[in-house]
This record gives sequence, structure tokens and C-alpha cells, in this order.
Amino acid sequence: MTGYRARALTSACVLIVAATAIAVLAIAPGVGATGNRTTRHLIGHSVRGRAIYAYERGDPNGPAVLVVGSIHGNEPGGVAVARRLLKVQAPEGIDLWVILNLNPDGRAAGTRGNAHGVDLNRNFPWHWRHLSGAFFSGRRALSEPESRAAYRLIERLQPWLSIWFHQPLAAVSVTKRSLALERRFAHLAELGLANLPAYPGSATSWERHILPDSTAFVAELPGGTIGARKAHRYAHAVLTISRYGLTSQ
Repeated sequence: MTGYRARALTSACVLIVAATAIAVLAIAPGVGATGNRTTRHLIGHSVRGRAIYAYERGDPNGPAVLVVGSIHGNEPGGVAVARRLLKVQAPEGIDLWVILNLNPDGRAAGTRGNAHGVDLNRNFPWHWRHLSGAFFSGRRALSEPESRAAYRLIERLQPWLSIWFHQPLAAVSVTKRSLALERRFAHLAELGLANLPAYPGSATSWERHILPDSTAFVAELPGGTIGARKAHRYAHAVLTISRYGLTSQ
């Protein structure tokens, strides 16, 4: 009888431990195999009411780094890179923020602009002006809920580094302010360099204006689908240059 009770007690303990483990997993879904916690923040909604999330990883007390996978609905390649960043080990000491897709309505429709036909990358306040056609800039600066969501997040985070992915030029935009860093990223990502115009109302131009000590640039990926190998390479480039922010704090 004693042996039976001992076995029963052991079995009960195993069940309790197993149930506790399941409960821990249930309340901490953001803890993955890497041990990094990912926190999902709702930052806004699209014109059609689709949720827009930003995912935070790493050290919330470290310098902030922002990565935007896609702002144009017909340029979704960077989403694969952004997803990869949510799976690999976050850099120690860095507060990494990732937006998979700032334009979910455009992605659903396969269009550059959002559901209002607005090019979100012409809708930010710095040097905004009225543009029509494919680059329709909206009725006014920040007229669109998607751009307002990014605007509010960036003003709150004040990231030292922001990388906005586009397609299909396979080149990194270069600026006088951050040329060395942009060249380093291009080398790691195996992309070219390009002197892109300072487009009116663009997100990176606005960021560089309001955050004069920060780096914000466009990384144009090749056209088409971004496979796992390239996504890993681009994500590695992001994480490598993210660490440079630790030396400047």
C-alpha cells in the first residue's frame, strides 16, 4: 500500500509540474527558442481598419532601432526580413522595434498606395507638397492613419537608427550624414549604393529633420520574392550595424 501511495504521489507531482509548465507557456507566448521576449504593440489601424503592430525585442532601456518591412503595398520583400528579425537573437543592449507592414490595405490590394490611393512615403510633414498620380501625397501632410501611426511611434522612440525597406533597386540610399554606416550596411547586405532624391514628404527625410543626430535610410531590395537565405543576410546586416549605437550612447 505504501508503494502504491508513493507512486500515486509521484504521478501527481509530475502532473502538477507539467500543468505549471503549460501555464507558463500560455502566459509568455513572446518567449521563443532564442530566449528573447517579443512584445507586440498596437500602434494604429489602416484606412480599412486593419491593425498595425510594432514588435519590440531586446533591451527596452537600450538605444532604439526601428525597422519597417514595407510601406508600399506592392513592395513586400522587406516583410521577410522583418519576420526574420523576430526569430533571431536580438542584439544585446539594443531596443529593437520592427513593423512588418505599415500599409496592410495596399498589400491586400497589391497597390503602392493605401486604400485612399495615397503614397504613404510622400505623406510625412518635411517638405510635404501636393503630388498626384502614382505618388499622390494625400490632402495634407499626415492625412493618413498609417503615416500618423509611424509618426507617433517615431516621435516617442526617437530611434538612433531607422531602416525602411523598399524594392526593387537592390541598392542602399546614401546620405552625407551617415555615409559610412550606409556603406557598411550595403557591404554586409551585398547591395549597391544609390544617390536617391530627397523625395518630398518621405519618412526618412522627415526623420533626419526632427532627429538630427540619428540615421534613417532606405534599403532597396531586389525585386520579387526574398528567399530565406537573402532574408537572413539582410537581417544580419541590420543587427550588425544596430550594435554601433551602443558606442555612441
